Formats: sequence, C-alpha cells, structure tokens
Amino acid sequence: MPLFVHNTLTRKKEEFVPNEPGVVRMYVCGPTVYDSAHMGHARSAVVFDVVYRHLVASGYKVTYVRNFTDVDDKIIRRAAERGEEPNALANRYIDEFHSDMDALGVLRPTFEPKATEFIGPIIEVVNELLKKGAAYVVDGDVYFRVEAFPAYGRLSGRKLADMEVGARVDIDERKESPFDFALWKSAKPGEPSWESPWGPGRPGWHIECSAMSRERLGHSFDIHGGGSDLIFPHHENEIAQSEAAFGGTFVKYWMHNGFVNVNSEKMSKSLGNFFTVGEALKKYHPESIRLFLLSKHYRGPVDFSDAAMNDAASGLDRLYACLLRGQELTGHSAVSGSGSWANYPIKFREAMDDDFNTAAALGVLFEAVRYANRLMDEAGKLSEISILLKDIREMGGLLGLFSQNPAAYFESRKEAHAERSSVDTARIERLIAERAAARKARDFKAADEVRNRLKEMGVLIEDGPAGTTWKFSD
Repeated sequence: MPLFVHNTLTRKKEEFVPNEPGVVRMYVCGPTVYDSAHMGHARSAVVFDVVYRHLVASGYKVTYVRNFTDVDDKIIRRAAERGEEPNALANRYIDEFHSDMDALGVLRPTFEPKATEFIGPIIEVVNELLKKGAAYVVDGDVYFRVEAFPAYGRLSGRKLADMEVGARVDIDERKESPFDFALWKSAKPGEPSWESPWGPGRPGWHIECSAMSRERLGHSFDIHGGGSDLIFPHHENEIAQSEAAFGGTFVKYWMHNGFVNVNSEKMSKSLGNFFTVGEALKKYHPESIRLFLLSKHYRGPVDFSDAAMNDAASGLDRLYACLLRGQELTGHSAVSGSGSWANYPIKFREAMDDDFNTAAALGVLFEAVRYANRLMDEAGKLSEISILLKDIREMGGLLGLFSQNPAAYFESRKEAHAERSSVDTARIERLIAERAAARKARDFKAADEVRNRLKEMGVLIEDGPAGTTWKFSD
C-alpha cells in the first residue's frame, strides 16, 4: 500500500511521492526559545518524530531539520525582564528543550539550526527579494510586499481582499500595506544586532525558516510541518517569500498537527491551564505522555486531563505487562520468521500509511496484545508467542514505546508512584514478606490482615508461580 498524506495546501489526502525517489527532505518548525516547552511543543515534536520514524522504516533516506528561533521580540523582552543576555537565555531553554524531548524519546533531527547561525543566508534571501521587487526598505527596516505575490493566502484559504488586520499583523504607517511583514528589523538600543546592507539589525521571524530550510534542504523540499497555529501567518509568509525569491514550488506537502486542549479548553497561560513538559514529566511516565499524544489522529485536537493521562498510563501498563509475561514464558531468546497466522504488522503499516494514523495503529497494537495474552492463557506454541511478541515490540518501537525492559518499567513506575505518594516501598516489601511467612505458617487470617493493610495503602498484590508481585492500584 502506498503512503498517503493529508496536504494542508490542497486540503486533500494525496499519495506521497517525494521529489527524489527514495529520499525525503523534511523541515519542522521548532520552538521560539524564551520559555519552557509546553505540551503543545511536545505534541508537535512527538508527532513528527513518529512521521520521521515511519519514513525511515519505510526505506526512505530522510533528512530531518527542526529549527530553533533564538532571536525574537519575546526572547529579548524575557531576557530584559530577568537581567540576562538574550543568547544566554535562548541557549538555556534550548538545553532544557533537548532534555525534555530526550525524556519523551524524541529522536534528534538530522540538523537543528539556530536562526543566529544563519544571518548570512537570511541576508541573501532578503537581497533576492529586493532585487525582484518583492520587498522594500524603510528607515533600515525591510518589508515583504504582499501584493507582489498574487498567490498569497492559498495555504490558509484566505483572500487578501477579505482579510482584516488581526493577530500578529503589525500596524505601521510606514508600510505600503498593513499585511506587509518584516524581513529585517533595524537595531534598537540594547538589542542584539548584525551588520547588513540596510544597517545593523536582526531578522524577522518568517524569513528565518525560509533561509534555514533552503540552506539545509534546498529551495524545494518534500514535507514542511508544524502546529496548525502556524498556518497563518507564519507558513503563509514562508511560501510567499520563498517562492517570490526563487520561483518554483517551495514545499510539496504541508502537514499540521492539532492543538492540545486541557479539559476541552485550549491550553493557555491566561486560563491557568498551562502545563510545561517538565511539569508533566514529574507527574507521568514519559511513554504515557507519548501514548496520550498519539492516541488521536495528529490533525485533530487532543484533550489533556488527569483522566486521559490515567487511561494512557493504564494502557501502557497493559502493553508492558504482556511483554513481561511473554518474557517470563519464552525467555530472552531471539526469534525469526513472521506470524502468517496474524496480520498485525500488515494492519499496523496500513494504518501508518494512511496519513500516519497513530490512533488506528495503536488499536492494532492493543489488538495484538489481547491476542498474545489469549495465546499465553491457552498455553499456545512458544514459537508463535515469541514471534507475536517480537512484532508487538517492533510496532511499539516505531511509535517510540518500549524503551525500557518490562521489569525495569514496572519498578520505575513503583518508585515514581511511591515518591509522589510519600510511600515507603521498603515497608511494602516487609509487609509482603510478613504475609508470606503467615501463609507458610498457614495463618491465613494474619495473611488476609496484611493484604487489607496493603490495600489501604493503595497496593495490590498478586500471587503467582514466581512468588508475590505488587503494584499500586492507580
């Protein structure tokens, strides 16, 4: 089955055919690093991490670029508020972003350019636009002339004649049109600046991505991704300035992920429902966060809540429990071959080839786990169970799951829960040993009393051939 991608530009699902056979060039807008990464950043990073993983698994040679905007009005304001140099603040948040994404199992892209490292290429693009008559200079500022690009608005579906001045559109009487946007901003006292043909200054937001993507991927590349909030004006402006400067098609397929809502409301600081990735990682296992973010189709919204996260945690427990059970049953020996008796990998790939439908792919993964548990319940052939477990690990791995050994996963879950709840795990182990001694002495009343005490502590125990295991009830 060929891969199909929903293209924001054409508003339809299209067969994916890269510009160069077997090679994919992909650019995703990264964060403006003036604050800690939030769950919206995490969703974009995880979504396009899975896109990247699936393309590689499909045999493509992928060059993946995700940028950092490390010079911007917000960075300058935040640095001034904190009495910090803008570049120091930006670099600190870049390090924090890397730490957060590493924890979430997000693979590092091929390149992670910073805007400040590409000032020369940015100036080259601005110069090209001036030569083409698509830009003009006013008092050291350079603006893009929107009316010089007749196709402006085709990505967002907006018509210039119908637009009203809205968010992120600067009103400046010096501009020919209120919709013209800054390519280069003249220097202000105390702000970082670089020399240019128009005087000292710094780049505008939109031009950075056009220049960086061109330097790393060439003028025309296959996939440009980002959050749906970037469609207008950012990505619309990228198309306008890139195609006005160099002609041709800037990007073949545009992909956009939906918002992260909190209890059905859009996440925002003003509503007080804002969660950073760091805060979420303190409360939830990183793979639970991944599972939650991938539980809905990437183009739609996903609703962040304690209930949704608890569901994701329970689901992840079920996945790891199946692997642990299978590991104990079959050992760690490697297996080869394919389970022709079960088409789960085929169904999984079909889901992923259908516009990276991770929700459907997860459905296949859980279906495979249920079948594996049934095989183990019925004492099926170990060879079949081993092959199915291998398929489960590979499918989960493509989604960035199963980074831990199953036994280590459950131990880490216990430790994290105990730390949050201030529960002494050593005391739990002592009580379990006390119960085992009571059972051995056939003092079942005392054993039941210990079980009840553990239950009051939120601890569930399970007796099996290998002894007693325990877990927290929530």
